[in-house]
Amino acid sequence: MDELAALIDALVYTRSRNEKLRLIAEYLRETPDPDRGWALAALTDGLDFPAVKSSAIRTMLMERIDPVLWTLSRDFVGDTAETASLLWPTPDNPPDPPSVSETVALLGAMNRKTVFTELPALMDRLDSSGRYALLKLATGAMRIGISSRLAKVAFAQAFDVGVEEVEEHWHGLTPPYEPLFAWAAHGEAPPDTANMPTFRPFMLAHPLEDTVVDLADYAAEWKWDGIRVQLVRMGGETRLYSRGGDDISATFPELLDVLPMDAVLDGELLVRGSHQGGEEGGAASFNALQQRLGRKTVAKKMLAEYPAFVRLYDVLILEGKDLREREWEARRTALEALMPRLPVSHFDLSQVIEAAHFDDLAEIRSRTRDDAIEGLMLKRRDSPYIAGRRVGLWYKWKRDPLLIDCVLMYAQRGSGKRSSFYSDYTFGCWDGDPDAGAELLPVGKAYSGFTDEELKKIDRHVRTHTVNRFGPVRETDRSLVFEVAFDSVHESKRHKSGLAMRFPRIHRIRWDKPVHEADRIEALRALIRD
Repeated sequence: MDELAALIDALVYTRSRNEKLRLIAEYLRETPDPDRGWALAALTDGLDFPAVKSSAIRTMLMERIDPVLWTLSRDFVGDTAETASLLWPTPDNPPDPPSVSETVALLGAMNRKTVFTELPALMDRLDSSGRYALLKLATGAMRIGISSRLAKVAFAQAFDVGVEEVEEHWHGLTPPYEPLFAWAAHGEAPPDTANMPTFRPFMLAHPLEDTVVDLADYAAEWKWDGIRVQLVRMGGETRLYSRGGDDISATFPELLDVLPMDAVLDGELLVRGSHQGGEEGGAASFNALQQRLGRKTVAKKMLAEYPAFVRLYDVLILEGKDLREREWEARRTALEALMPRLPVSHFDLSQVIEAAHFDDLAEIRSRTRDDAIEGLMLKRRDSPYIAGRRVGLWYKWKRDPLLIDCVLMYAQRGSGKRSSFYSDYTFGCWDGDPDAGAELLPVGKAYSGFTDEELKKIDRHVRTHTVNRFGPVRETDRSLVFEVAFDSVHESKRHKSGLAMRFPRIHRIRWDKPVHEADRIEALRALIRD
């Protein structure tokens, strides 16, 4: 555990993305199996120890130190693991620290009764840094500014393999990922995940900005306002994945027994009805879909009131045939031919928009006010399905009003009834490509646009993701995306980004969106109106 604790300490105090990548890559190269696999799982929230909860840690601490001291310290620090690791009384002669593998085995064997004796014994074997690493690993809440994507990029850099290949194999494996390390580190055959219901990386789009495309080369589709999903059926099992590769199958159980063949389909998850906009029987607004998101169990009433369906964009794999290298037009033809085989209750096809010229398309876009549409997608007709963003292949063209995806950077407590909540948020956009080490630059601040329940969730996020403090301001790790609405943007010499928003407000909270997919400064600058 000493090496993992040293890594976590270094990551906590490192703000440079490139340095974080270097630290993780070095650890992965130098640490033997299976310790490095367990550590990688911990960094990507891939471990779960049901017996170890924050409540159990609080109970153990209050049995050993003054409860008032614990409560005041926890409130001041804002992190249970950090507070507990510092306040825990260290034995005079602690035993040798356990390895990561031994730690995982011991944690996995604990139950809700034995945890109160076995976890303290494990903590007694570690110093404060080791205890901090232990509790972060045990609770599955690492939250040290390391996203799953960043850890995968670090893995790819450590062994000089493509991050898209890592993504392709990742979701079919379980910790400690020994087949993944055997392939990347030792040159063995890639893990065989072809017949497993695993996630395949999405193809993504660049903002259109000032680009004008020839509609002879590009097809236009609506950009629907739901969440991008991938529905996978392989080996008789079906899984539903979010854009970040998270398995959200349990939240939408009605989609797990409706795909009649092995396939990997790309589409937009929507709900039907006219709850908050949209045509009766068609797609409702994102606010309606939000009623279903994040639920571990779904009541029958919720299933009936907000029935989910997938509006299909693309087909990646169909009955054993990988179509990703084929042109978009060929995949579209295959998708259209597939539709009669799918139940209309759970699937429909994203419409291709007919327009003679780009100006005609712009006019269509400007007239469209459907609540379930947030803009247009432009897809090159000869484009293969390539993981990630590739220049010139796909573009996204959001509609008015002005909306942009930003990353939460800083938070400050509000006033009045919000004085106990972190409710004032500063957010930023990427100054270039985040995968190439670009930094976030603040572009605005907002304190409205969310419900009281959402405020409570964001407040908890701020408290558990704090990486630094500046007086009353907390700096958070870069892990939460806001979709920000605003009236206009103009140049400003007062801000490092050179931009300032007019009347920014939180349009919605993108819990599902990875931070590297947030918008860039160029996209915001392109919205400046003369």
